[in-house]
Amino acid sequence: MKKKMKLTNNKAMALTFLAVAALTVGCNKEQTTAQQIDNIKAETKAAASDIKDYTYAQKGEFVEKMQASLAQINKDLEQLSAKVEKSAQASRAEAKPKLDALREQTAKLTRQLDEARNAPESTWDSVKTSFKKGYNEVKDGFKEASDWVSSKLST
Repeated sequence: MKKKMKLTNNKAMALTFLAVAALTVGCNKEQTTAQQIDNIKAETKAAASDIKDYTYAQKGEFVEKMQASLAQINKDLEQLSAKVEKSAQASRAEAKPKLDALREQTAKLTRQLDEARNAPESTWDSVKTSFKKGYNEVKDGFKEASDWVSSKLST
């Protein structure tokens, strides 16, 4: 039990460190668009690897961590949108459907997180798997949008 608690505390410390690092990176106005996108990709990858095997007993911890990850994704999406808004009209028009699709995926992921929050033990594994799939879709969509912005709006 102590070993499991220590592992959980280590995970919490690691996530706290990542959150502080993300905040620090997000505040750095000297970074190019490509550097910011690379940092966002790394943050998303770290969060995706943290979804792994949470038991039903760890549901609260899972929901809390995924809520924080989702909040970061939404913040990063708004930053990406702000960069697009500063671009030429043609680029904005081309980016709009990509960003709208990503917002739709993020909204779906929020609904899936609500399902995870309210899941009984009998459906926990299914709900968690569904969330992980949705998270990976958001991650892939964000990567695609980020790559597009990086190639079109490189600064």
